[in-house]
Amino acid sequence: MKKTLSAGWMIVFLLATFSAHAVEIPYLTGRVTDNAGILSDEAIRSISARLKAHEDKTTNQIAVLTVETLGGASIEDYAFEVFTAWKLGRKEQDNGLLIIVAPAEHRVRIEVGYGLEGFMNDGLAGGIIRNTLTPYFKKGEYDAGLEAGVKEILFLLEGGLASDTDSPYKNAAKGKTGGFLEQPDMSLTERILIGAFIFTIIGLFTFIGVVTPGVGWFLYFFLIPFWAMFPVVVVGATGALYLLIAYLILFPLAKLYLKRSGWFEKARKDLQSNGHMRIGPFTVSPGGSSRSGPSWSSGRSGGGFSGGGGRSGGGGASGGW
Repeated sequence: MKKTLSAGWMIVFLLATFSAHAVEIPYLTGRVTDNAGILSDEAIRSISARLKAHEDKTTNQIAVLTVETLGGASIEDYAFEVFTAWKLGRKEQDNGLLIIVAPAEHRVRIEVGYGLEGFMNDGLAGGIIRNTLTPYFKKGEYDAGLEAGVKEILFLLEGGLASDTDSPYKNAAKGKTGGFLEQPDMSLTERILIGAFIFTIIGLFTFIGVVTPGVGWFLYFFLIPFWAMFPVVVVGATGALYLLIAYLILFPLAKLYLKRSGWFEKARKDLQSNGHMRIGPFTVSPGGSSRSGPSWSSGRSGGGFSGGGGRSGGGGASGGW
């Protein structure tokens, strides 16, 4: 029985190993290898010429590969294997990059060598896939999509020196943030989700600071670095600066306005006499001293929380359409 089980596991292992290598790695025959047959001869010549000119100028080695199918393998694993087998980029610089397209699975990946990750990080690679490559690929326009994607990549790798493209990533390539909400490393959906998480947390503590007499001023100063840094992820440096200025001005104004209300005076007396105050379903009490900040719980349960403070390494991005 044990021999049968061992033989069974061996068969499973061999099948898994076979499927992982079912898709062969093609020979590197040129800067553009169109094994899927989705590109015109004109597009192959145009892209190849552009990549050669870039390599002559920078020594960066970029290749494009299209495959009929991934055969069940992930595009990340397959791209890494191809990159390793082709040894793209110079040995001491690791300045290679691979664009791989699998139309049958509707998958595309930009695999980036170690030496180019400072110019083409995962966010920028993902932005090119989302904003340039996949919109064309959805319409079956592979020639136009790859030509546009290659132009964007070369623009970034050449530090914004390309004169024949008006790239939406121009500011990112030069290390600038651009406008109030310009954040090319993240999609709008990502900004909304991360922003909801960040602003819910610091917004909640800001609200508690505004409505809590006395120790609320501790939270005012405590939250300044959070309002200065966390919003940068969502709205960029300029947007975070505007939000910080608004916080610094509006928080004191809100407290001064509430201080004149009867509710605020009652809350102050409750804190002095009972050691806690009510805000709707919440109970707020100073946690021992004005320096420790307030603690709070929902209802009467007494619960609470506290906050505290030439090779590819697999870098790049993938996408689908």
